[in-house]
Parts: sequence; C-alpha cells; structure tokens
Amino acid sequence: MSTPADTHDHHGHDHDDGYDHGTHRSYIVGFLLSAILTAIPFALVMTGVLPKPVAAAAVVGFAIVQIVVQMIYFLHMNPRSEGGWNMLALVFTVIIVVIAVSGSLWVMHHLNTNMMPPHEHDIEAVR
Repeated sequence: MSTPADTHDHHGHDHDDGYDHGTHRSYIVGFLLSAILTAIPFALVMTGVLPKPVAAAAVVGFAIVQIVVQMIYFLHMNPRSEGGWNMLALVFTVIIVVIAVSGSLWVMHHLNTNMMPPHEHDIEAVR
C-alpha cells in the first residue's frame, strides 16, 4: 500500500514545479513593505506637511511603488516567470489601462469645456 506522500508525488503535485512560491520571509518582507508604503502617504496627508498637489503626487507615487511590491512579493512576477508571458501580459494591461484612463480624462475635459455653460464671473471678465 502506498503512503499519502507517494500518492501525492505520483499525481505531479509536488512543489518542485519550477514556479516561485515564495517563502515565509518573502511574504513578511512584502507585508512590511506594503504596510510602510501605506503608512507614509497616510501620514503625509493627515499631517498636512505638503501642499495638496504635492501630497496627491506623492500618494500616486507611493501607490505605483506598492503595486510593484505586491506584484513581486505576492504575485511572484518577474521576467522569468512562465517564460516571460506574465510580464508581457502585464505590459499589455498597463498599455490598455493608460489608453482607457487618458482617453476618459480627455473626453471628460472636452465635454466640460464645450458643454458646460459659462459662469457669471467668466462672462463679466470678458465684458
């Protein structure tokens, strides 16, 4: 009779499948980096040490860095994973998101400019 470990190996579900599953240490490092990358922008906004436009840019910057940390430490994405197809899918996704967001912002700006009636103070400034 075979042991559960033997049965497990015969089904091809062993952990030596060529993929990076991460270690406890890597998950802890990822968690700590994510917590720090959340706490810093929170503190910047709540203390008001930066002007609002600079604080908004800092929050966006920290968010981008946190996305990279999450992809590396929790999704285990790197150029070598799955023969590079993960990275190619990521690049394609980023391109599509940039096109969708920039197109939406462009359309909303032009709708606001062309469709909104002028305000009274704008009319008085023209006279």
